[in-house]
Amino acid sequence: MLLLAGAMLFTACASEKEYLVTIKTEYGDMHAILYDETPQHKENFIKLAKEGFYDSLLFHRVIEDFMIQTGDPDSKDAKAGRPLGSGGPGYQIPAEFDKDLFHVKGALSAARTNNPEKKSSGSQFYIVQGKKWTEKELTTDMNKCGAAARQLMERGDQDSVKQMLINIYQTEGPEAYGNKLIEMRDYISDVMQVDLTKEIAPERLKAYTTIGGAPHLDDEYTVFGKVIDGLEVIDKIAAQPTDQRDRPKSDIRMMVEVEEMPKKKITKLYGYEFPKEEK
Repeated sequence: MLLLAGAMLFTACASEKEYLVTIKTEYGDMHAILYDETPQHKENFIKLAKEGFYDSLLFHRVIEDFMIQTGDPDSKDAKAGRPLGSGGPGYQIPAEFDKDLFHVKGALSAARTNNPEKKSSGSQFYIVQGKKWTEKELTTDMNKCGAAARQLMERGDQDSVKQMLINIYQTEGPEAYGNKLIEMRDYISDVMQVDLTKEIAPERLKAYTTIGGAPHLDDEYTVFGKVIDGLEVIDKIAAQPTDQRDRPKSDIRMMVEVEEMPKKKITKLYGYEFPKEEK
């Protein structure tokens, strides 16, 4: 009985603490938490951080309105212009997807190669910047919309629409063309008699329309943490000039620290409210 009580007390004390990740850069510090729902990614990140693996590594891939990527050990002493992004600790981590974890701004997510199991890199990760999206953008099935638009342009009574869309694609590019299709979704749907909408979870819809993020990455790359303080640092890094490979022209290094501390202290310092645990 005493042994059971002691074990319960230890478990309760352990659940009252959490690791706080601090990512230090010349543009400021970011503080993040790691999710219990992705235990293998969490354990691996803490292990590497404690070993100093991440210290002095570069943010080697930076794309504004998308994400900032780091964690390649080859970047530590990389000369200017050297291609980066292929390094790692020599192992991968099985994907750990969770419907409640998605690519909202500030998400810590594991980079990966193009592998069928969607296994994560053992060390490389990115922090999402993304952008804010409209409800129509998030609820349009672009594959269906694109197919329906191509069928519409084959109709003899849609020549003016065809010429307009072709002109947009040729003069403004694929992104502008896609935006126009979203704008015309209801028209294409009515003419072709097809539903071009898709479902999105309410919590994702709210997050992406108010905070922003990168929804096209959801369920493709493992989200294992979240920046809870220092989102402005992401914006500063993402705004830096880059070369043709998206590497910043001036090196941006980081130092990573992990510290276990009471959840109440993290909440007090950074305002993050931990999910209530089920009893």
